[in-house]
Amino acid sequence: MSRPVLRAALAAAATAAVLLIAGCAGSASPSGSGSTDASSDASAGYITPGKLTIATGETAYEPYVIDDDPASGEGFEAAVAYAVADKLGFAKDDVVWVRTSFESAIAPGPKSFDFNIQQYTITDERKQAVDFSSPYYEASQSVVAVKGGKADGVTDIAGLKDLVLGAMTGSTSATTLEEAIAPTATAQYYNSNEDAVAALKAGQIDAIVLDTPTAYVATVVPYIDNSFVVGQLPAAGIPDQWGLLLAKDSPLTARVTAAVDTLREDGTLDALEQKWLGVLTDGIPQLK
Repeated sequence: MSRPVLRAALAAAATAAVLLIAGCAGSASPSGSGSTDASSDASAGYITPGKLTIATGETAYEPYVIDDDPASGEGFEAAVAYAVADKLGFAKDDVVWVRTSFESAIAPGPKSFDFNIQQYTITDERKQAVDFSSPYYEASQSVVAVKGGKADGVTDIAGLKDLVLGAMTGSTSATTLEEAIAPTATAQYYNSNEDAVAALKAGQIDAIVLDTPTAYVATVVPYIDNSFVVGQLPAAGIPDQWGLLLAKDSPLTARVTAAVDTLREDGTLDALEQKWLGVLTDGIPQLK
Protein backbone atom coordinates (compact mmCIF):
# COMPACT_ATOMS: atom_id res chain seq x y z
CA MET A 1 0.00 0.00 0.00
CA SER A 2 1.40 3.42 -0.93
CA ARG A 3 1.76 6.25 1.61
CA PRO A 4 -1.07 8.28 -0.01
CA VAL A 5 -3.34 5.23 0.10
CA LEU A 6 -2.42 4.57 3.74
CA ARG A 7 -3.13 8.19 4.66
CA ALA A 8 -6.45 8.04 2.83
CA ALA A 9 -7.41 4.93 4.77
CA LEU A 10 -6.45 6.57 8.04
CA ALA A 11 -8.41 9.69 7.17
CA ALA A 12 -11.50 7.75 6.17
CA ALA A 13 -11.44 5.78 9.40
CA ALA A 14 -10.95 8.96 11.41
CA THR A 15 -13.90 11.15 10.40
CA ALA A 16 -15.73 10.55 13.66
CA ALA A 17 -12.53 11.15 15.61
CA VAL A 18 -12.01 14.51 13.93
CA LEU A 19 -15.52 15.53 14.88
CA LEU A 20 -14.89 14.42 18.45
CA ILE A 21 -11.72 16.51 18.63
CA ALA A 22 -13.63 19.54 17.36
CA GLY A 23 -16.33 18.93 19.94
CA CYS A 24 -13.78 18.57 22.75
CA ALA A 25 -11.73 21.62 21.86
CA GLY A 26 -14.18 24.24 23.10
CA SER A 27 -13.55 27.91 22.51
CA ALA A 28 -9.90 28.83 22.45
CA SER A 29 -8.36 32.01 23.70
CA PRO A 30 -5.80 33.71 21.42
CA SER A 31 -2.99 32.07 23.41
CA GLY A 32 -4.48 28.56 23.53
CA SER A 33 -7.38 26.52 24.84
CA GLY A 34 -8.00 28.41 28.03
CA SER A 35 -4.77 27.32 29.71
CA THR A 36 -2.59 29.58 31.82
CA ASP A 37 -0.22 31.23 29.35
CA ALA A 38 3.33 31.33 30.68
CA SER A 39 4.80 30.87 27.19
CA SER A 40 6.30 34.36 27.00
CA ASP A 41 7.54 34.48 30.61
CA ALA A 42 11.34 34.43 30.55
CA SER A 43 11.37 32.65 33.93
CA ALA A 44 8.95 29.89 32.85
CA GLY A 45 11.72 27.45 31.96
CA TYR A 46 11.39 27.22 28.17
CA ILE A 47 14.55 26.88 26.08
CA THR A 48 13.52 30.00 24.16
CA PRO A 49 11.02 32.41 25.79
CA GLY A 50 7.91 32.69 23.66
CA LYS A 51 8.68 29.45 21.79
CA LEU A 52 8.03 25.77 22.52
CA THR A 53 10.93 23.61 21.36
CA ILE A 54 9.89 20.02 20.68
CA ALA A 55 12.23 17.20 19.66
CA THR A 56 11.55 14.04 17.72
CA GLY A 57 13.73 11.40 16.07
CA GLU A 58 16.46 12.15 13.57
CA THR A 59 14.14 10.31 11.22
CA ALA A 60 10.49 10.30 12.35
CA TYR A 61 8.44 7.43 10.99
CA GLU A 62 4.79 6.89 10.12
CA PRO A 63 2.26 6.62 11.70
CA TYR A 64 3.80 8.89 14.32
CA VAL A 65 4.94 11.57 11.87
CA ILE A 66 3.83 11.58 8.24
CA ASP A 67 6.54 12.09 5.60
CA ASP A 68 9.13 12.88 8.33
CA ASP A 69 7.56 16.36 8.68
CA PRO A 70 6.46 16.96 12.30
CA ALA A 71 5.67 20.63 11.59
CA SER A 72 2.74 19.45 9.46
CA GLY A 73 0.96 18.16 12.57
CA GLU A 74 0.19 15.00 10.59
CA GLY A 75 0.71 11.69 12.38
CA PHE A 76 -0.15 10.56 15.90
CA GLU A 77 2.81 12.04 17.78
CA ALA A 78 2.95 15.23 15.72
CA ALA A 79 -0.75 15.78 16.45
CA VAL A 80 -0.27 15.04 20.17
CA ALA A 81 2.63 17.50 20.31
CA TYR A 82 0.56 20.33 18.85
CA ALA A 83 -2.36 19.50 21.16
CA VAL A 84 -0.01 19.78 24.14
CA ALA A 85 1.42 23.02 22.74
CA ASP A 86 -2.09 24.46 22.53
CA LYS A 87 -2.79 23.56 26.15
CA LEU A 88 0.46 25.26 27.15
CA GLY A 89 -0.63 28.44 25.39
CA PHE A 90 1.45 28.24 22.21
CA ALA A 91 0.20 28.95 18.72
CA LYS A 92 1.34 26.50 16.03
CA ASP A 93 3.72 29.11 14.58
CA ASP A 94 5.49 29.32 17.95
CA VAL A 95 6.47 25.64 17.94
CA VAL A 96 10.08 24.90 16.95
CA TRP A 97 11.11 21.35 16.02
CA VAL A 98 14.57 19.88 16.59
CA ARG A 99 15.94 16.37 16.04
CA THR A 100 17.73 13.98 18.40
CA SER A 101 18.71 10.35 18.41
CA PHE A 102 16.71 8.10 20.74
CA GLU A 103 19.67 7.31 23.00
CA SER A 104 21.12 10.81 23.27
CA ALA A 105 17.82 12.22 24.50
CA ILE A 106 17.53 9.79 27.39
CA ALA A 107 21.15 10.31 28.47
CA PRO A 108 21.79 12.54 31.51
CA GLY A 109 22.63 16.17 30.91
CA PRO A 110 21.29 19.40 29.39
CA LYS A 111 18.70 19.18 26.64
CA SER A 112 18.17 21.12 23.42
CA PHE A 113 14.38 20.81 23.74
CA ASP A 114 11.52 21.54 26.10
CA PHE A 115 10.12 18.05 25.57
CA ASN A 116 10.86 15.13 23.26
CA ILE A 117 8.27 12.82 21.69
CA GLN A 118 9.46 9.60 20.03
CA GLN A 119 7.77 6.60 21.66
CA TYR A 120 9.64 6.76 24.96
CA THR A 121 8.48 4.09 27.37
CA ILE A 122 8.32 5.41 30.94
CA THR A 123 10.65 3.36 33.18
CA ASP A 124 12.09 3.83 36.64
CA GLU A 125 15.60 3.39 35.24
CA ARG A 126 15.13 6.20 32.73
CA LYS A 127 13.59 8.43 35.41
CA GLN A 128 16.99 8.52 37.08
CA ALA A 129 18.29 10.60 34.14
CA VAL A 130 15.21 12.37 32.71
CA ASP A 131 11.64 13.38 33.56
CA PHE A 132 8.47 12.10 31.92
CA SER A 133 4.98 13.45 31.59
CA SER A 134 2.06 11.20 32.39
CA PRO A 135 1.37 8.67 29.58
CA TYR A 136 -0.16 9.78 26.30
CA TYR A 137 -0.35 6.23 24.85
CA GLU A 138 0.02 2.58 25.85
CA ALA A 139 1.24 0.24 23.10
CA SER A 140 1.07 -3.50 22.61
CA GLN A 141 3.90 -5.46 20.95
CA SER A 142 3.72 -7.57 17.79
CA VAL A 143 5.90 -9.98 15.82
CA VAL A 144 6.83 -9.20 12.20
CA ALA A 145 8.24 -11.76 9.78
CA VAL A 146 8.85 -12.31 6.07
CA LYS A 147 6.46 -14.40 4.01
CA GLY A 148 7.87 -17.82 3.21
CA GLY A 149 10.21 -17.71 6.21
CA LYS A 150 10.22 -19.88 9.31
CA ALA A 151 7.58 -17.76 11.05
CA ASP A 152 5.12 -18.05 8.18
CA GLY A 153 2.25 -20.21 9.42
CA VAL A 154 2.98 -19.69 13.13
CA THR A 155 -0.28 -19.13 15.04
CA ASP A 156 0.78 -19.25 18.68
CA ILE A 157 3.63 -18.38 21.04
CA ALA A 158 4.83 -21.98 21.16
CA GLY A 159 5.56 -21.75 17.44
CA LEU A 160 7.88 -18.79 18.02
CA LYS A 161 10.06 -20.33 20.72
CA ASP A 162 12.52 -22.16 18.40
CA LEU A 163 12.92 -19.18 16.04
CA VAL A 164 15.76 -16.66 16.08
CA LEU A 165 14.03 -13.43 17.11
CA GLY A 166 15.29 -9.87 17.26
CA ALA A 167 14.45 -6.57 18.95
CA MET A 168 16.02 -3.25 19.92
CA THR A 169 18.13 -3.64 23.03
CA GLY A 170 16.75 -2.06 26.20
CA SER A 171 13.30 -1.63 24.67
CA THR A 172 9.88 -2.84 25.78
CA SER A 173 9.94 -4.98 22.63
CA ALA A 174 13.04 -6.76 23.98
CA THR A 175 11.45 -7.28 27.40
CA THR A 176 8.26 -8.63 25.81
CA LEU A 177 10.31 -10.97 23.60
CA GLU A 178 12.11 -12.36 26.65
CA GLU A 179 9.15 -12.66 29.00
CA ALA A 180 6.13 -13.31 26.75
CA ILE A 181 7.90 -15.67 24.30
CA ALA A 182 10.90 -16.93 26.33
CA PRO A 183 12.57 -18.33 23.21
CA THR A 184 14.78 -21.40 23.36
CA ALA A 185 16.97 -20.05 20.56
CA THR A 186 19.30 -17.15 21.38
CA ALA A 187 17.59 -13.84 20.65
CA GLN A 188 19.48 -11.08 18.87
CA TYR A 189 19.44 -7.49 20.12
CA TYR A 190 20.28 -4.37 18.14
CA ASN A 191 21.07 -0.73 18.81
CA SER A 192 17.99 0.43 16.88
CA ASN A 193 14.85 -0.87 15.21
CA GLU A 194 16.48 0.01 11.88
CA ASP A 195 19.32 -2.41 12.64
CA ALA A 196 16.83 -5.11 13.63
CA VAL A 197 14.87 -4.57 10.40
CA ALA A 198 18.10 -4.80 8.38
CA ALA A 199 18.91 -8.13 10.07
CA LEU A 200 15.46 -9.47 9.19
CA LYS A 201 15.81 -8.34 5.58
CA ALA A 202 19.23 -10.02 5.40
CA GLY A 203 17.82 -13.31 6.72
CA GLN A 204 19.94 -13.19 9.86
CA ILE A 205 16.87 -13.56 12.11
CA ASP A 206 13.46 -15.12 11.58
CA ALA A 207 11.27 -12.35 13.03
CA ILE A 208 11.40 -9.11 15.00
CA VAL A 209 9.30 -7.64 17.82
CA LEU A 210 8.04 -4.07 17.37
CA ASP A 211 5.30 -1.99 18.93
CA THR A 212 2.08 -2.85 17.10
CA PRO A 213 1.50 0.40 15.16
CA THR A 214 5.09 0.33 13.89
CA ALA A 215 4.74 -3.35 13.04
CA TYR A 216 1.66 -2.68 10.94
CA VAL A 217 3.15 0.23 9.03
CA ALA A 218 6.40 -1.67 8.45
CA THR A 219 4.44 -4.28 6.52
CA VAL A 220 2.17 -2.04 4.44
CA VAL A 221 4.32 0.96 3.43
CA PRO A 222 6.44 -1.30 3.26
CA TYR A 223 9.65 -0.83 5.19
CA ILE A 224 10.07 -4.59 5.06
CA ASP A 225 9.25 -6.09 1.67
CA ASN A 226 7.04 -9.19 1.53
CA SER A 227 6.43 -9.04 5.29
CA PHE A 228 3.43 -9.60 7.54
CA VAL A 229 2.39 -9.26 11.18
CA VAL A 230 2.39 -12.70 12.81
CA GLY A 231 0.31 -11.41 15.73
CA GLN A 232 0.20 -9.38 18.93
CA LEU A 233 1.94 -10.59 22.07
CA PRO A 234 0.47 -10.52 25.59
CA ALA A 235 1.71 -7.76 27.87
CA ALA A 236 4.90 -8.65 29.74
CA GLY A 237 7.14 -6.80 32.13
CA ILE A 238 6.40 -3.11 32.54
CA PRO A 239 3.45 -1.60 30.62
CA ASP A 240 4.58 0.07 27.41
CA GLN A 241 3.30 3.51 28.39
CA TRP A 242 4.79 6.38 26.42
CA GLY A 243 5.50 9.77 27.98
CA LEU A 244 6.86 13.09 26.81
CA LEU A 245 10.51 13.24 27.83
CA LEU A 246 11.95 16.30 29.58
CA ALA A 247 15.25 17.19 31.22
CA LYS A 248 15.69 15.87 34.75
CA ASP A 249 13.91 18.14 37.26
CA SER A 250 12.63 20.35 34.45
CA PRO A 251 10.47 23.26 35.67
CA LEU A 252 8.09 22.32 32.83
CA THR A 253 7.38 18.73 33.90
CA ALA A 254 4.32 19.49 36.02
CA ARG A 255 2.92 21.89 33.43
CA VAL A 256 3.41 19.44 30.54
CA THR A 257 1.91 16.60 32.59
CA ALA A 258 -1.14 18.74 33.37
CA ALA A 259 -1.57 19.40 29.64
CA VAL A 260 -1.39 15.65 28.85
CA ASP A 261 -3.83 14.88 31.67
CA THR A 262 -6.32 17.43 30.31
CA LEU A 263 -6.07 15.94 26.82
CA ARG A 264 -6.72 12.48 28.24
CA GLU A 265 -9.67 13.62 30.33
CA ASP A 266 -11.38 15.59 27.56
CA GLY A 267 -11.12 12.71 25.08
CA THR A 268 -8.59 14.29 22.73
CA LEU A 269 -5.92 11.59 23.18
CA ASP A 270 -8.45 8.82 22.52
CA ALA A 271 -9.65 10.64 19.43
CA LEU A 272 -6.12 11.12 18.09
CA GLU A 273 -5.27 7.48 18.82
CA GLN A 274 -8.32 6.33 16.90
CA LYS A 275 -7.57 8.71 14.02
CA TRP A 276 -3.96 7.75 13.48
CA LEU A 277 -3.55 4.31 15.06
CA GLY A 278 -6.97 2.67 15.34
CA VAL A 279 -7.16 1.34 11.80
CA LEU A 280 -3.61 -0.01 12.12
CA THR A 281 -4.22 -2.41 15.00
CA ASP A 282 -7.69 -3.71 14.14
CA GLY A 283 -7.69 -7.32 12.96
CA ILE A 284 -4.17 -8.29 14.09
CA PRO A 285 -4.52 -11.67 15.85
CA GLN A 286 -3.62 -12.17 19.51
CA LEU A 287 -0.99 -14.85 20.04
CA LYS A 288 -1.50 -17.18 22.98
